[in-house]
Amino acid sequence: MIDLNADLGEGFGRWRLTDDERLLSVVTSANVACGFHAGDAATMRRVCELAAERGVRIGAQVSYRDLAGFGRRAMDVPPAELAAEVAYQIGALEVFARAAGSRVSYVKPHGALYNRVVRDERQAEAVVDGVLLADAALPVLGLPGSRFLEVAGKAGLPVVTEAFADRAYTDEGTLVPRGEDGAVVTDPDTVVKRSVGLARLGVVAARSGREIPVRARSLCLHGDTPGAVDLAHRVRAGLEASGVRVEAFA
Repeated sequence: MIDLNADLGEGFGRWRLTDDERLLSVVTSANVACGFHAGDAATMRRVCELAAERGVRIGAQVSYRDLAGFGRRAMDVPPAELAAEVAYQIGALEVFARAAGSRVSYVKPHGALYNRVVRDERQAEAVVDGVLLADAALPVLGLPGSRFLEVAGKAGLPVVTEAFADRAYTDEGTLVPRGEDGAVVTDPDTVVKRSVGLARLGVVAARSGREIPVRARSLCLHGDTPGAVDLAHRVRAGLEASGVRVEAFA
């Protein structure tokens, strides 16, 4: 079985990027933007209500404070400040999750922060400190083999490995930077094939063509990808047709 997660609530004010309502009919976990890279109070509340209605798990997608860059720009934030900002984002989302009759079930870093904590132990420790400050029982999502999951596990947080159906991988098992050609996989048939391979075999083809092991309990689909809703439906259908049960991890 595998969980399907997607980044949702990535709008601001009158601007909306993701089709939250339709994606919530497909995914089992929702990574909700908490206002630092996208999202605002009204959007967070709306997505939490929709997720709760559909029985979708609510996750806090925490980020560097970077609305202009959508959280995808490299930033140097002092560890104590980053920890406080991570806790702040989780706490804000928790208010709306509980008001909707649900709760924040996990935490996932976004964008530049997600990639930074793969290798940067100090930033990984800061994110973990922020999660512990908010709720010491919250699971965290991250890349297999990352410093983030290692630090989180040592701190006693439940860790959940995830894979990306629509992102290119390096031979080392990390994500190809978005600024490089081919970083995002856009062909629907290829995305579905990769999804099934990840769920059933725990492998994916790297950009070089080499098959690499990626053991994951959750599979991410990006909500800002063109045609994201149709692609999500195809991925879920492909998984279920291959005998994979789609089910939330938390």
